[in-house]
Amino acid sequence: MADKKTPQLDELQNGQWPSFVTEIKRAAVKNEASKDLLHLLERSYEEKRGHWKHGGIVGVKGYGGGVIGRYTDLPEDYPHLQAFHTVRINAPSGWFYSTDSLRKICDIWEKRGSGLMNLHGATGDAILLGTTTDQLQPIFDELSEEGFDLGGSGSDLRSPSCCVGPARCEHACYDTLEACYNITNAFQDELHRPMWPYKSKIKFSGCANDCTASIARADCAVIGTWRDSLIIDPEEVKKYAASGMNIQHVCDGCPTDALKYNAETQELSVIAKDCSRCMHCINRMPKAITPGKDRGATILIGGKSTIVQSAFMGWVIVPFMKMEEADDFEEFKDVITRIWEWWDENGKTRERIGETIYRLGMSKFLTEVGLPAVPQMVYRPRANPYVFWPEDEIKK
Repeated sequence: MADKKTPQLDELQNGQWPSFVTEIKRAAVKNEASKDLLHLLERSYEEKRGHWKHGGIVGVKGYGGGVIGRYTDLPEDYPHLQAFHTVRINAPSGWFYSTDSLRKICDIWEKRGSGLMNLHGATGDAILLGTTTDQLQPIFDELSEEGFDLGGSGSDLRSPSCCVGPARCEHACYDTLEACYNITNAFQDELHRPMWPYKSKIKFSGCANDCTASIARADCAVIGTWRDSLIIDPEEVKKYAASGMNIQHVCDGCPTDALKYNAETQELSVIAKDCSRCMHCINRMPKAITPGKDRGATILIGGKSTIVQSAFMGWVIVPFMKMEEADDFEEFKDVITRIWEWWDENGKTRERIGETIYRLGMSKFLTEVGLPAVPQMVYRPRANPYVFWPEDEIKK
């Protein structure tokens, strides 16, 4: 087995980009599980089928999530993969680590696991790939002693994640790092103990550039925005014009035609009521155009990939919410808690929040969660005339 060739994996090492195969080979030099993994992967490519199965639930004391059980269906051929569990570590906000912290994680993992890691997985966690059942509790204990905690897995709150926010980005409309840290600490039970129909994700993006891709991936997306007008610096506009930038071309890209430019006077203006706050003009002219001063976040619900239903983008449910003080976070927590309670009561097994809303209707969702219907929720005018509203809502 040790001398078996891996021609298909070798091919993946060709080209200019780093290869995961190279890293598995490095780990295989001193780890038998990584060596077996290398050969099992080659076999999967040859046979065009995976050789992994779900063999039961594994975990650590007091937690229902954070560990994903992995087993091969060929344990006789690959004895070191009889158990090859994944451990998720809840990452710091914005993925800011010290080198000392990373070394501590690596030392623990090389001692008790395969040494293979994924920084970072789609979950936002640090992913430790491959260990045996007897090592799970010692790994958790040692990680805890170093200040780390497990992330989410199963039908629970997955580890909240955020963009770098104000730490490195001038576009951030709220402190994504603080919001992610605060809300992660507030929902420890939901994060570690699966209790819902299926998983739920919260992702924080500081602006509509949405660097966490929350609108497409998160059940609850918190995207920075502002509710006053864009701030335009006339002198910087002139500098852009002097540099040869086609400012009219920037205006032509505005999706709502809210941006106007007078080439003769080199004056740029915005029709605030038409601005959709999409970040297009800010991205093109960041020195001349900045977000307004009255900043906060838009809350969306229902984003996900394809599972029960097709892929969903998030719906707007709160067009603007302040996210500056601790009290603002409490408002968000209250809204998301009501949403989870409604979903827990109405959702089916393996049905995400967005799928439950799709099945039962947005009107029922908004009414029972206690959120008012607002124009920003409307994607397009309805085509079906047979929609009836409760009398008390009509009177309003």
